[in-house]
Amino acid sequence: MRRALFPGSFDPITKGHEDIILRGLTLFDELVIGVGSNTEKNYMFPTKKRINFIKKLFVNEKKIIVNKYNGLTVDFCKSINASYILRGLRNPADFEFEKAIAHTNRKLSGIETIFLLTSAKTSYISSGIVREIIINKGDYKSLVPSSVRL
Repeated sequence: MRRALFPGSFDPITKGHEDIILRGLTLFDELVIGVGSNTEKNYMFPTKKRINFIKKLFVNEKKIIVNKYNGLTVDFCKSINASYILRGLRNPADFEFEKAIAHTNRKLSGIETIFLLTSAKTSYISSGIVREIIINKGDYKSLVPSSVRL
């Protein structure tokens, strides 16, 4: 079975994340969406709410599992028997950042990272931008799946 982990904080999940997940489903038998914690981030939404956004969005998708995790992504991969990490790339800066992590993960564990380029229609969307719009009471609805509508 080809199982991949799509890790992130998903604070909140965006249409860009959704696009990568849907395209990733065509590559893997099972996709685990890992909602991780980063000690350097302050989250707008609690972990439980972020998980609920994702579960609600993919309620009818049998190939998706949503789990919370802490610690190293490669350790979580090992614990769920994932052989791949799926990541989306929006721009060259994402690539440089993700490339270093992918090399390190492969060296530590042998786990391969698969990169998908974001679609042109979602490449400008980031959770940070969405949070800023929400904080300032702007119209964020076109940037997130309906499960995130507050």
